[in-house]
Amino acid sequence: MLDPETGEPLIDPETGEPLSAVPDVVAAPEPEPTEAVGAAEDIKDTVSEQSETLGSMVDTLDAMAVSVGNMRISLWDGLVVIGVIFLVIALAWGATRLCGSLLRRLTKLDNTQRLLAEKLTTIAIWGAAFFLGIDLLGIDLTALAVFSGAFGLAIGFGLQKTFGNLIAGIILLMDKSIKPGDVIAVADQAGATTFGQIRKIGIRAVSITTRDQKEYLIPNENLMVNQVENWSYSSKNVRMQIPVGVSYQCDIKLAEKLMLEAAKDCDRVLKSPPPTCWLDGYGDSSVDFVIQVWITDPEGGIGNIKSEVLKRLWDLFQESGIEIPFPQRDLNIRGSAQMDQLVAAIAQRVDDGDKK
Repeated sequence: MLDPETGEPLIDPETGEPLSAVPDVVAAPEPEPTEAVGAAEDIKDTVSEQSETLGSMVDTLDAMAVSVGNMRISLWDGLVVIGVIFLVIALAWGATRLCGSLLRRLTKLDNTQRLLAEKLTTIAIWGAAFFLGIDLLGIDLTALAVFSGAFGLAIGFGLQKTFGNLIAGIILLMDKSIKPGDVIAVADQAGATTFGQIRKIGIRAVSITTRDQKEYLIPNENLMVNQVENWSYSSKNVRMQIPVGVSYQCDIKLAEKLMLEAAKDCDRVLKSPPPTCWLDGYGDSSVDFVIQVWITDPEGGIGNIKSEVLKRLWDLFQESGIEIPFPQRDLNIRGSAQMDQLVAAIAQRVDDGDKK
């Protein structure tokens, strides 16, 4: 520390050492709250430059704010976030529709490959849209660090099944075990079988439409872990079995000929491989046959084919005198004193009625 008059160092009289200057204590500035949405400030400046009226309105909205720690959130920030979200969603939706239209024009891809490509493209587009929205908003992700743990935990538990079904649907399309247009039969936990045609493989579930136009939504995971009967996996040819019984007194060879004729008269029954007729066994009241026919359109139903064949066979049997038997039983009643009294009482009542 120097003497202002002589310019020489001042000496401490007690210690004899030069005095040192004590720096002035400068108060540290208080940290200002940071904007959670960086894009909101840029848009506000742009609007203010274009119009003073709109700029004052934006300033009013921006003044309505709350501070959470070092983060400042205003009403203007919320409006900007909502606008950007709607913009990103519209762009992603339009891009998804455009990519789907372009993929449908590619004739080299079959239905399964096209659907798989659409799903992968959709996932990529919406993933890119998410990060694009974050970039447009200029959101400081460190501001969300407080909520990241709880948010990640909620996503892990809440969307576990959703992501599992999504991956299962992609795997089903990749190995082509199940694809739109297939006719399948799936058994639930109660043992009831659902039979129908696959209309759509969605992100969460497979849509199956039955013949009575009931639509079932089966989770993709169920089709991976449960047994599925696919009638059109490698080939759409399906063999049907139609049981028929004839009387023991009829001509078996003629009955077999008529069965084959009835099967061939059905339009949906294939000529090759041709229908066959097997003797299945000797039943209690009939000789049991099984008519086996092949079809190539199981999505059209199987009950109507069976009905058509049996109705045609009924007419042929009636024309040829072939009897279709029904169950018959012989009843043997053993005699006893009580039975004899009952028979006598009935006979007496019948005689009394005739006399009257």
